Amino acid sequence: MSQFSINILGCGSATPTAFHNPSAQAVEYRGQLMLVDCGEGAQAMMRRMRLKFSRLSHVFISHLHGDHFFGLPGLLSTLDLQDKNGTVTVHAFEAGLDVLRKTMAIFCPDPGYEIIYEPIRNTEATILETDSLTVETIRLSHRVPCVGFIFREKPKLRHINGEMVRFHNVPNYKMASLRQGEDFIRPDGSVIPNKCLTTDADPAMSYAYLSDTAYNPALAEKIQGVDLLFHEATYDDAFDKLAGKYGHSTARQAAMTARDAGAGRLMLGHFSKRYNGNETLLLEQAREVFPNTILAREGLTTQLI
Repeated sequence: MSQFSINILGCGSATPTAFHNPSAQAVEYRGQLMLVDCGEGAQAMMRRMRLKFSRLSHVFISHLHGDHFFGLPGLLSTLDLQDKNGTVTVHAFEAGLDVLRKTMAIFCPDPGYEIIYEPIRNTEATILETDSLTVETIRLSHRVPCVGFIFREKPKLRHINGEMVRFHNVPNYKMASLRQGEDFIRPDGSVIPNKCLTTDADPAMSYAYLSDTAYNPALAEKIQGVDLLFHEATYDDAFDKLAGKYGHSTARQAAMTARDAGAGRLMLGHFSKRYNGNETLLLEQAREVFPNTILAREGLTTQLI
């Protein structure tokens, strides 16, 4: 099964604390790294987690609040000091890209790698597609234009049953078509069904990142069936009105979204500084609705399996 993991670089809300960095994650997929948001402290956590800067290929910025963006100019400058090659594509709202272009022009005017600036719009669309993965935006409910991201593996190929293909004398040049699900037709016209020659493909995995957003029941349908959901949980039940006012969610609301989406697992993050690094209450309230819930923390790596 291919490597697909989520590395938490920061899971606090707007203010850095002694317990949490602002929002940042590194999605690792088949040897490449893709950042999701880039608050202050992201590159230091990448060092601590031994994530190689050279493998960074894309950065996805959900919205233009500083706790999701201010770490990015420093990180891009560091990449130049690390002799980064190739390209890094930054996906963000156009106003943020304008600021980033100007900042880099002053502090890192001639990087040894290419920065590609790709604007995000406040809508739902596929913004990256490779042979094996897509990344989609999903519109969220926040105080400024904001999107979440859904990482979806494409359907995988079936596995060859070596014993059976040898028994039926299937030539090597037919293996690719067998993996795609085609039957084998012998020279005499008889058909060997594909299920006799292959076994099921590994499941295609998916990951959804929803931060920052007010609770919106409609989100569940848009992320239906994701294997892992990261959902902001800035507050506990006592602050549900405050959450709605500022475009955030409670832990219980995050769990309701996970439950209604039929998600495999839920990870809570974007914690308010009021909890002083002890988010047990948030976890308890979420698990009352969706038991398969964990808390994000800096340094945590979660494998999609």
